[in-house]
Amino acid sequence: MFINITDSETGNNKASSGQLVGYLEKEKRTALEESRENELWFNNLNKNITPQEVRVKIDNNIAKLSRNDAKFFLINISPSEKEIIYLKEQFGEKTAEEKLKEYATCVMDAYARNFKRSGIESGKDLLWYGKLERHRYYHHTDEEVKKGTVKTGQPKEGEQMHVQIIVSRKDIKNKIKLSPMNNSRGRNEQHSSKLGQFDRVAFKESGELLFDQMFDYNRSLKDSVSYALTMKNGNAEQKRAIHLLEQLESKLTDTERQNVPDTAKDIYQNNNTDLAQLIDTIGNSTVSILGTLFSSEPLAYEHADDQVPHFKKKKKRKRRPGGI
Repeated sequence: MFINITDSETGNNKASSGQLVGYLEKEKRTALEESRENELWFNNLNKNITPQEVRVKIDNNIAKLSRNDAKFFLINISPSEKEIIYLKEQFGEKTAEEKLKEYATCVMDAYARNFKRSGIESGKDLLWYGKLERHRYYHHTDEEVKKGTVKTGQPKEGEQMHVQIIVSRKDIKNKIKLSPMNNSRGRNEQHSSKLGQFDRVAFKESGELLFDQMFDYNRSLKDSVSYALTMKNGNAEQKRAIHLLEQLESKLTDTERQNVPDTAKDIYQNNNTDLAQLIDTIGNSTVSILGTLFSSEPLAYEHADDQVPHFKKKKKRKRRPGGI
């Protein structure tokens, strides 16, 4: 599950939302080609909202925002191809689309709660509009376009269903400023009290957990946010621990496997790489499994330092005193 928050797909969120709303209407043409109705916008109150209403409501919800303030943000909710296929197998193609909209509505509840602000308890306290899209298109920044194998604007292959959400900077009452770009986490209490204290990693993790719980989805460690973040930003010990956890995962009981997400989160967030503690957290059967693992192939990250070339600094030659 990929959940991302940006200023805007078009790169400008300090003026009218009209440009972004117009951009997100790009599937009108494919709707005609596929002989289906054009997809309208939705939120927690209505499933048939026009783009005109979206633009007007977002643009008018800007009380006490200056010219240089962000007026709205774009949230991209993109299930993996594996997750989309799972939804379609469980519910059928059309119902899967409605289920993804329901999920997006619940994600906005999590978005609201993440601010930890009084009066902002759920998506009902926000002004937001979602748009389900069935396709993705190549941009000039994609490697395939740079290599000349595809053209800009060409649709991407595979399952591409996702939801784009425009959410106002101000709450639905046009009183409270909310910025998901503020992640001070208490370092600046005055700033946090004005804009809300938003943890983007926690938001992505809550969205992932929400999907798993709503649809009874059995997520593997490798498909989790914690795994991706550890492999991207973690140190050598964290990567070694997460790799060990990955090796253990398929050999655990169903009950023990339920502890894997929390263990992975502990490795990344708290830098907990204590082997004994990890074993205790997961379950008893890991003791015998570890013995098997350590007696077979070495861990991929066990000799990570050996794979990095070591360069010796050249010694500076001492200058001889003049005249010698």
